[in-house]
Amino acid sequence: MKKKLSIVDIANQLNVSKTTISFILNGRAKEKRISEELVERVMKYVKEVGYKPNSLAKSLRTGKSNTIGLMVEDISNPFFASIARLIEDRAYKNGYKIIYCSTDNDTHKTQELITMFRDRHVDGYIMAPPEGIEEDIIALLKDGMPVVMFDRHLPMVNTDYVEIDNLFSTYNATRHLIDQGYKNIAFVTFASEQTQMKSRVQGYKDALGASNLKQNILEVVFNQNEDLIIEPITDFLTKNKKLDAVLFGTNHIGTCGLKVISAMELSIPKDLAVISFDDYDVFKLHSPPVTAIAQPVEEIADNVITVLLNKLNARMEAQRPQSITLKTDLKIRKSSLKIK
Repeated sequence: MKKKLSIVDIANQLNVSKTTISFILNGRAKEKRISEELVERVMKYVKEVGYKPNSLAKSLRTGKSNTIGLMVEDISNPFFASIARLIEDRAYKNGYKIIYCSTDNDTHKTQELITMFRDRHVDGYIMAPPEGIEEDIIALLKDGMPVVMFDRHLPMVNTDYVEIDNLFSTYNATRHLIDQGYKNIAFVTFASEQTQMKSRVQGYKDALGASNLKQNILEVVFNQNEDLIIEPITDFLTKNKKLDAVLFGTNHIGTCGLKVISAMELSIPKDLAVISFDDYDVFKLHSPPVTAIAQPVEEIADNVITVLLNKLNARMEAQRPQSITLKTDLKIRKSSLKIK
């Protein structure tokens, strides 16, 4: 295996001190009054041998790696993928690279990923955190690392976060179903103590309570195996024949629910009206098109990266953390409209 060239190798080959080589490669030649002739000779040699600086070593010298760690629940999920792409574009324009990873809502995995990011000397963290990592994030903050959360936050951690008004979003969607004349409305979601999921359940409950309607809630344990999500939804809809509408708490459980409804040969909205959280192409192309709670993806991404860049550029440790709450848009389509 070919040995990777170091600054010492270049210095020895050109008979120049490694400190001088380092100043030249870090753009400090003028500051250190190094001759243009020597700079030209060094840069010519570096180009000839194809020398690539060790980014980790450089980060130790400069205190910056110009990388950001982005941790989401599932990078393949359309919601997280769209936000990640927008964040990456803004970060790149500001001189930063993004390292992505999926936590799968797994506490231990997330802790290992934080350790990996620490080892890589990332400059800041963006995360949609699972439960149980409060101490790990507090440790990052104590070490002066900026952390911006999105989609949800951890109440015990005092840091910046960007999220949407989850409670009003499901209240508004449930209210729409009630206004259409539906009375037996179910809420199907993942079992979770995360802030955004608890608020979505509460919004549904508040809307039904205001109209004196009965709650019908199914909380499914999150699993990578889709069959283990589809099975309890099938059992729930089979046992609750009187249901006339269902609100799904995430796009993932919404697509699983649509598969169940299709397999049971139920007609939407004649047999069962449908609304799902998080709008994306599958819902628009479905027959009939599915009413969805659309999150302001671009606005979320813009706020997240703006807050982090401000922290990175200003290093304003004393600045109070921001909590930004954005509005959603209920995209009403045929799946929730009462057939007259």
